[in-house]
Amino acid sequence: SPPPSHDRSCYLRSMDGFVIDRADGRADGEDWTEDYEELPGDASISIILESTTKAGVGPRLHQHPYAETFIIRRGGATFTIGSEEVLGHAGQVLVVPANTPHKFSTGPDGYEGVHIHANHRFVTEWLE
Repeated sequence: SPPPSHDRSCYLRSMDGFVIDRADGRADGEDWTEDYEELPGDASISIILESTTKAGVGPRLHQHPYAETFIIRRGGATFTIGSEEVLGHAGQVLVVPANTPHKFSTGPDGYEGVHIHANHRFVTEWLE
């Protein structure tokens, strides 16, 4: 079942596909934070929409048994991917391979990104 914060009523069937509206009813893409699992249409991915104006925000070290792709839309973050540190910024796409430890911490201007998990549900092993 979907996480408590997500209501499947926003999955609207539209012709041959599906439209997913924001759960908060807004009709824009600004400050949109939401977790999506088990998307309709056998999408086989899960999505985290992240948006913050705060610095120093992000998950602790973890890994997944599938790849995770980060699309950075605004601001930036310091990512630890395996043994490397990467300063990610708006306009970049970062791909973390399966079973690779990673974490990030948002930069001084905050961060907005789309995190695509190559699995229909989130599977996370926390390492710290």
